[in-house]
Amino acid sequence: MVRKKRSTKHQRPISLRSAQRLTPLINPAAAMPPLSCFALLLRPLRRLPPPRSRSLSSASDAAAATSGDSASGPDLDMDLAAPTFTIWGSNTGVGKTLVSAGLVAAAALAPSPSSFLYLKPLQTGFPSDSDSRFVFRTVSSLFRRRLSGDPAARLPPRLPPPPPRLPAAAAAAEPPSSYEAARIGTGERDDGELNKLVCKTLYAWNEAISPHLAVEREGMAVGDAALRAAVGSCLGSFVRGLGDEWKGTRVWRVIETAGGVASPGPSGTLQCDLYRLPGILVGDGRLGGISSTISAYESLTMRGYDVTAVIFEDNGLSNEVPLLSYLRNRVPVFVLPPIPKDPSNDLMEWFCESASIFSSLQETMISFHSERIQRLRSMKRKARNILWWPFTQHDLVPEELVTVIDSRCGESFSIHKVRHGEEMIVPQFDACGSWWTQGPDSTLQTELARDMGYSAARYGHVMFPENVYEPALHCAEVLLGGVGKGWASRTFYSDNGSTAIEIALKMAFRKYLLDHGILLDYEKGILSERCIQLKVLALNGSYHGDTLGAMEAQAPSSYTTFLQQPWYSGRGLFLQPPITFISNEIWNISLPDSLQSNQLKPENLRFSSLDDVFSQCRDSLAIARIYSEYISEHLSKHSELSPSTHIGALIVEPVVQGAGGMRMIDPLFQRILVKECQNRKIPVIFDEVFTGFWRLGRESAAELLGCLPDIACYAKLMTGGVIPLAATLTTEAVFESFRGDSKLMALLHGHSYTAHAMGCTSAAKAIQWFRDSSTNPNLDCEGKRLNELWDLTLVHKISSLPNIKRVIALGTLCAVELKSEGSDAGYASLYASSLVQQLREDGVYIRPLGNIIYLMCGPCTSADFCTQQLHKVYQRICDFDCGRVKESESHENASEPQIIAA
Repeated sequence: MVRKKRSTKHQRPISLRSAQRLTPLINPAAAMPPLSCFALLLRPLRRLPPPRSRSLSSASDAAAATSGDSASGPDLDMDLAAPTFTIWGSNTGVGKTLVSAGLVAAAALAPSPSSFLYLKPLQTGFPSDSDSRFVFRTVSSLFRRRLSGDPAARLPPRLPPPPPRLPAAAAAAEPPSSYEAARIGTGERDDGELNKLVCKTLYAWNEAISPHLAVEREGMAVGDAALRAAVGSCLGSFVRGLGDEWKGTRVWRVIETAGGVASPGPSGTLQCDLYRLPGILVGDGRLGGISSTISAYESLTMRGYDVTAVIFEDNGLSNEVPLLSYLRNRVPVFVLPPIPKDPSNDLMEWFCESASIFSSLQETMISFHSERIQRLRSMKRKARNILWWPFTQHDLVPEELVTVIDSRCGESFSIHKVRHGEEMIVPQFDACGSWWTQGPDSTLQTELARDMGYSAARYGHVMFPENVYEPALHCAEVLLGGVGKGWASRTFYSDNGSTAIEIALKMAFRKYLLDHGILLDYEKGILSERCIQLKVLALNGSYHGDTLGAMEAQAPSSYTTFLQQPWYSGRGLFLQPPITFISNEIWNISLPDSLQSNQLKPENLRFSSLDDVFSQCRDSLAIARIYSEYISEHLSKHSELSPSTHIGALIVEPVVQGAGGMRMIDPLFQRILVKECQNRKIPVIFDEVFTGFWRLGRESAAELLGCLPDIACYAKLMTGGVIPLAATLTTEAVFESFRGDSKLMALLHGHSYTAHAMGCTSAAKAIQWFRDSSTNPNLDCEGKRLNELWDLTLVHKISSLPNIKRVIALGTLCAVELKSEGSDAGYASLYASSLVQQLREDGVYIRPLGNIIYLMCGPCTSADFCTQQLHKVYQRICDFDCGRVKESESHENASEPQIIAA
């Protein structure tokens, strides 16, 4: 790009000590045209911790400076008070700064007054090269030219001298972080209005190279989170800092990136993964520019960015024609006149010639911003009018409580809300893990989008029976080598967890009929199908899905009432299990009445650690014998009372029941239950739709129990939570029970999208990502379990609060049950409503299960981030308890007789 000369000479980084306030270029008191205030300022933005060494030795050192960024993504916490856009380049040298200057000039020279922030987060080649200074000087020249009425008038090309060099020792003593801010305020114009321009550079390095290389050579590592915070702070402070004199003016904010769309930032993270805002793409009008422009456009849209327009210089190749054809009118394309090649040309004529194009581009930006705001404002009302939400009583959700989600990145939503009368886009931690499916951090989310796009483009969708293609085969290999390792040999795909359960039931029943000779007798005509009834063995509090067949395999609950499922009969023997939880800092086991025994002492039901709860040493204790006798007795009684009714399968959610209230079942009870059924040749189904893929700290919850199933169902986290897919894994023996000469012996089950390529691709990527220590920093040294994500001290504090009944903290899950009675307890309870709304205001999106609230993160979420969210919950629960106490005391005082003095 012309007009900006970059220095190739290696210079020492700008030191904080050398940053100084410079004198105005023009004395405001001097007689001059209405341009009355014009100043350039060079000063430090902030002090950063000194780097370990003067120059970071490698990219890994630079990356280390980004620790703590894992929970953050490119979405910014910002207001919607002004149109805010990022200027992207399809490559370096395509004219981003010229476009920025043209937009600023269009605003400054428009009939109505405006305030404009030009922000350059990253600058190299500084101070000899400064894009913010170029924008400042160019717009100032254009403004003077207009006000003077002299086409030849322009600002003298006077620049302040660079800061004085310091001795090496002095320069090394300070971290090299500086920025320049240029402010131009015009005097009164013909209409008496004012304009304001602020140009800022946040982080600068001397050498004119990529920022990540500059960090290696010069130091001053800048973490992604710190960079985003600085950008967000500047955007917000600019609007807040406008005085009353600027109110009512058009306010603009533009962020210009460095290099191309995928050029690395200081930490090595690509810039297209740093800040997600609506963008203007500066394309390339040169030979080869069609390809680079399309590539840049795809890189942005694949990451969920809104590209509002494409603009580039006309180089006589008509690049706009194929671009318009490719874009299919999705975005407008603007073509600028050729840029003069003469270095001595100040471009004033070129900017004047381009003014109408920049004005049209600006109108497009204003239109996009206005339409976006109007859409966000209307979504709550429209949602209530035309949507039917699942598991939701619409009469209990007023319009103001509807959450409008603008985007998602990693662990958090970006939601639209009004805060202190100001419309904002703010992050909100998704504590529901988007209803138990979500696992990706911001990096994996992009990886999944790219891989799924590849599969969609390569395969679209192809039918699965009798066919094979790479995504389906690879995903099956990954599943069998992970959660199925050591026991499973076959993978059956379906579309969701509930369907996977129904498939598993069909498999288990066939295996049971075969093992017990019932199938053979039926084929010989000895038995009628009407003589045989199959039921499941399951647990109270279980939940296995919403479809009719899956609901028959679960105990009666709020989900199976006549109102919800008039066909429900509950085809099972349902046992009451013992529950495990933390209370007053101690792990406890709560036994149902049917398991109470004089043989047990209170100390037999308390544990100092979670490892003690899972210890298989408990298998030889008295409580194990009590469990075994209870299970055996119920199975025997059922067989005696109903000779024609068989328990054809055991189905359990290993360790934790999700929808049943986040209840942790004593693992010893489930382990004995599995062994008892396997001894009786009853096939065992593990419903790991919720618990699988590190949800509970292990890839499979079967690892926690220490026993294996015959069949297991997986979904939710399996694909990283971005697309529905489920799988039912089985042993070879289960598969063999469906072999035969007739197609009627096969498993006649499936759906049109079985093993769809996008889902299989996403699943294979997510599963491998979660189990790889190079991409999942939470894995322990052996790669077999997640490190503790929830601060145990804080968990214990919560468990000791007087209004808390129980707590469980396991893997990515932390659940808290509030003490309540009567209608305040159970799934329909509204007891926690006020607490939920307070936490949402705190940036934590909670959706309770009645009087139970929970936090759910992803397998890659940092422990520090989890602790921050848990602190919010702890504080709010403390306040919630105090509020309840005061409310109770108020009611008690109101009921007491009042004594009135005579």
